[in-house]
Amino acid sequence: MDASSELVRIRREPSFYLWAGVFLLLLAAVVGGLYLATLEIDYVWRWYRVPQYFVSHRQIEVRADIKGEVDAIRTEGGATAVVVKGRDEEAVYAVGKSALKVAKGDTVYPGDLLAAHAEWQPGILMEGLWLTLKVSVIAILFGIVIGFITGIARLSSNPALKWTAMTYIELIRGSPLLVQIMIWYFVLGTLINTLLAQQGIGQVPAIWFGVGSLATFAGAYVAEIVRAGIQSIHRGQTEAARSLGMNYFQCMRCVILPQAFRRIIPPLAGQFISLIKDSSLLGIIAIRELTKATREVVTTSLAPFELWFICAVLYLALTFTLSMLLQYLERRLLVS
Repeated sequence: MDASSELVRIRREPSFYLWAGVFLLLLAAVVGGLYLATLEIDYVWRWYRVPQYFVSHRQIEVRADIKGEVDAIRTEGGATAVVVKGRDEEAVYAVGKSALKVAKGDTVYPGDLLAAHAEWQPGILMEGLWLTLKVSVIAILFGIVIGFITGIARLSSNPALKWTAMTYIELIRGSPLLVQIMIWYFVLGTLINTLLAQQGIGQVPAIWFGVGSLATFAGAYVAEIVRAGIQSIHRGQTEAARSLGMNYFQCMRCVILPQAFRRIIPPLAGQFISLIKDSSLLGIIAIRELTKATREVVTTSLAPFELWFICAVLYLALTFTLSMLLQYLERRLLVS
């Protein structure tokens, strides 16, 4: 009898439905307890304010920045442009499909409204969610590369590779991520951007220093996961591969790593889920990820409970989705 048929048999037993009912009762008790707790506190719930921070209908305005006269209004290919001619200068304003507020010959001053239109735009919470997802995905990809290289170097017989990997792992794992983020941004970031400015090159945005700090932090933990996964494979596998004429790299690529990868998926999932939550620390270097966006909204909305609950649900959605994807990958690898 295979595992799937055994699972079906267990589910058909009366005890399965009994304990499923116990779980549902516990879940209902928790939800009911939270609801009763909200009734006891002196707080006015303002859930109606939340949707505007996901998507909003904003007024897009085009304003003049010089004093002059509207010399022409051009329409080419469905695009409209307003030409304002001043005494010694001329400015062209692309207004798209906006409703014009001026006509040819009108005199305008700096700040005067030329055109306006309303459009749906993502709110601050959606922008923060997208930035959190973007930073986390990039950091995870770089962390995997760093971790696999460092993990293999950690097992090398070459003392330079092995000791370098050990030093990196111990330094990163032995210091707080918050400190590492500040070093990346305020020390390395200042140094790099100063050198670039001296050469007349553009500045590196803060987001990339945030990605670098998260990637190096995750890489140290991934390296230890990879090391443990490789060492969990029986030595006989390596000896058999070498006896067939494979060199070290061929043995790793074709025999050891495919087997080790199946075993390290669960701990990798936990590490990547932690990385998504750790990205909330990037707010200290002015990166408006989800947590920082929520803090900014809380200061103006007077709805802290609602917004922090929403923030928690959004993080849960990200981590749960990643967990399901990795579980699907694990099942596929086990079948193959």
